[in-house]
Amino acid sequence: MSKFWSDVVHKLIPYVPGEQPKLDNLVKLNTNENPYGPSHQVIRALQAEAADSLRLYPDPNSDKLKAAIADYYGLQTNQVFVGNGSDEVLAHVFQALLKHSRPLFFPDITYSFYPVYCCLYDIEYEEIPLNGNFEIDVKDYDKPNGGIIFANPNAPTGVPLALTEIESLLKINTESVLVIDEAYVDFGTESAVNLISTYPNLLVTQTLSKARSLAGLRVGYALGHKDLIEALIRVKDSFNSYPIDRFAEAGAIAAMQDKAYFEETRKKVIASRGVLVKGLQALHFEVLPSGANFIFARHKTLAGENLAAKLRDKSIVVRHFQKPSRISNYLRITIGTDGQSKQLINALSAILK
Repeated sequence: MSKFWSDVVHKLIPYVPGEQPKLDNLVKLNTNENPYGPSHQVIRALQAEAADSLRLYPDPNSDKLKAAIADYYGLQTNQVFVGNGSDEVLAHVFQALLKHSRPLFFPDITYSFYPVYCCLYDIEYEEIPLNGNFEIDVKDYDKPNGGIIFANPNAPTGVPLALTEIESLLKINTESVLVIDEAYVDFGTESAVNLISTYPNLLVTQTLSKARSLAGLRVGYALGHKDLIEALIRVKDSFNSYPIDRFAEAGAIAAMQDKAYFEETRKKVIASRGVLVKGLQALHFEVLPSGANFIFARHKTLAGENLAAKLRDKSIVVRHFQKPSRISNYLRITIGTDGQSKQLINALSAILK
């Protein structure tokens, strides 16, 4: 029945999310979910929202949530945009701010949704190669463009870019928008949010899925100059006036306000990451420096695809990317609990023997 498809559908190569396998006694380390559940304040807020008020539409502007986010970062509410997960926020960003006559720039190894959005919205783009250490070199972006976007820390590599480098790029790139996708920033990478007041062409996107343990609630947001935010609102209100439901807003507000739990769990993940890195290095893995809740590693002799398959046989699932070939021997491994990390190390030790 594909004869009924529009031309754009025929051209699309959709984004492939991480697998959600249904295996017994699964150790799931492939989708970068937080190993710790949301705070008790979030649970109580969600329970309180299960009321007769669900018959009413939510606030189309999500004013209370915007106020909570603005308060957390010391911004004004007109500098905050919220959406149904950071993927929806990014979709609006591509339409509202990155569709121009000149090509959009992003790294050749990065979040694979970026080229999908470009195809969907007919945006010309150029992939800028990472250097030999899988790092972004800002000098490579010093040429005319229709916008720049990259994840920091990058995905799937986890390698962070220093804030000084981001500011250097902002100083030389003043005629287009720079979007920093900070989905994993809370696990050891410095945020660019404090640069927003200085650079009106900077937009920062974040999510509550990772460090605040709310991947199942779907809340993301963007922070930037009010003119950038207004562009996003114009697109959103032309697409879906109610992207944030009552449960999502209540839970997200509670998560932003419970700073103590946020700090506690993110520090646990960072500590577990350090232990896992040492364990992998002892098994002769090369591990890239990570500022995220995952690591990117390869064994010095064994192929990544084979290792991923052998781990799966032991009910441990990690992420393997066939393309580009430059990273085909790497595994992206989510930081789980210390117990899960121990299971992974024990399984790899058995496989390598």
